[in-house]
Amino acid sequence: MPATLSLTSSPRALNTETWLQRLIVAGGLCFLLAALLMPLLTMLVKSLQNAAGEFAGLSNFIEYFSNPALTRSILNSLNIAFWTTVIVVSTAFVFAYALTRSGMVAKRGFRLLSMLPLFAPSLLPALSMIYLFGNQGILRDWLPVDSIYGPVGIVMGLSFWAFPHALMILITAFSNSDARLYEAARSMKTPSWRVFLTVTLPSVRYGLINTIFVIFTLTITDFGVAKVIGGQYNVLATDIYKQVVGQQNFQMGAVVSVILLLPALISFAVERRVQRQQSAQLSSRAVPMTPQKSPLRDALLALFCALVCGFLLLVIGMAVYASFITFWPYNMALSFNNYRFDMMDGGGWASYFNSLQMSAWTAFIGTAIVFLIAYMSEKIKPMPLARRLLQLLAMLPMAVPGIVLGLAYIFFFNHPQNPFNAIYGTMFILVLNTLVHFYTVCHLTAVTSLKQIDSEFEAVSASLKVPFYTTLRRVTLPLALPSVLDISVYLFVNAMTTVSAVVFLYSSETTLASVAVMHMDEAGDIAPAAAMAVLLMLTSLVAKGLHWLISHQILQRTQRWRQR
Repeated sequence: MPATLSLTSSPRALNTETWLQRLIVAGGLCFLLAALLMPLLTMLVKSLQNAAGEFAGLSNFIEYFSNPALTRSILNSLNIAFWTTVIVVSTAFVFAYALTRSGMVAKRGFRLLSMLPLFAPSLLPALSMIYLFGNQGILRDWLPVDSIYGPVGIVMGLSFWAFPHALMILITAFSNSDARLYEAARSMKTPSWRVFLTVTLPSVRYGLINTIFVIFTLTITDFGVAKVIGGQYNVLATDIYKQVVGQQNFQMGAVVSVILLLPALISFAVERRVQRQQSAQLSSRAVPMTPQKSPLRDALLALFCALVCGFLLLVIGMAVYASFITFWPYNMALSFNNYRFDMMDGGGWASYFNSLQMSAWTAFIGTAIVFLIAYMSEKIKPMPLARRLLQLLAMLPMAVPGIVLGLAYIFFFNHPQNPFNAIYGTMFILVLNTLVHFYTVCHLTAVTSLKQIDSEFEAVSASLKVPFYTTLRRVTLPLALPSVLDISVYLFVNAMTTVSAVVFLYSSETTLASVAVMHMDEAGDIAPAAAMAVLLMLTSLVAKGLHWLISHQILQRTQRWRQR
């Protein structure tokens, strides 16, 4: 028995511990209320006011829907989201099937290549499309439409960016299958197409439905791709930017934000409902699925995966190549001139180092906050209603588009009577906004890890009168260390590449690299913009590599008990 575990404790110590737990839960609630719910409510109020700040009812919404140019953006956004979802989900479905149900070669290589878009900002594929299919693009003659600037370019860019998100969900869905069902089908000589319709498809239906709603939400709320390559094809996300930055019409920007928030909330609610109805696909007697080799099928699937990965590499490779071209297309000599960011608009190298600083703080502070709140909501007993509210608020950021959250932060934190007004325009508000924007995925990761840890640890600690923070530090945290490291690198990478959530919040001293890419593109410096986007991608890849090395070394020592 370690010396720190004591069998006796005074009632006063227990009372202090209970109050400390309540204080942390209350602090978590206050954090999410102040950083998420209050800004959104402030934005909703702003949409009902006129320019003088007086209550105007629904007049702003009436004005919006009476303008055909603005309302057309709703149909444009739905059109983009629909076609991108169809393309991405169908492609990822076949790709995931090939990785999990076939005997094709090079599965690991295909899997690694398919994850590359996760490390690139959403602006990168749009810039690459300009060099591939733009007016001076090397593949311009291959484009079946007149111009890449519009819905075709947006769909192609979003398909590149959203593909790995769909693939990860579908791979998980395909991995949870019972081989006995397929053995029974083979023994009954059931045709392959019938096995697919009656066994394979039903087993992944919930994962497929979740994927559809996730991709639809991601694409309808994206800002970066449409901003760079959308041309005159307006969507809701770019309308918000134009109303706020271009026309200084904050009320109409709030109206468009509320409209953009509705489909995201509906999609999120439906996805949550489907997830609650999901039943277990694997029983305790399930047999792991072992893919059977089929030369013709495996060759066709390998060809399909090679074509998909070829497209991903083409987009990334084009951006990398263009970043070294001296002056496209007149001087194709390779040079590092485009990486001289101090000579360009957008903030120079200072914006890149600001992004590094912001990402590091987001990863460090965010990981601690997320894990502590997840622990308090899952592992302690006091304040059950408060903990349920905490879990509900933790799920809400997934349904809030980044550009909507950024605009809400302007209305809330920039108000002169707000006691937190001092953080506006500082690095802290960028860290806070980025953390809240990506909070839900991190919270779900932490909760999933904590649910796998038996609650007997807390029960035994309580019976031995061991404080909960000692159990957290010495037992729970070491057990959940792999998930903690995953959360930290997830926050770092997304903080490096995000643009929509922070596009309204930076100041002249806190310009970020992802925003600098957008400003360089606006100024016509497309090659330097591509160079900065490539630099962000390489930084994210290096961070992921360092995360793997560090976690491998740490887990070798702390998780040795997991190995036989």
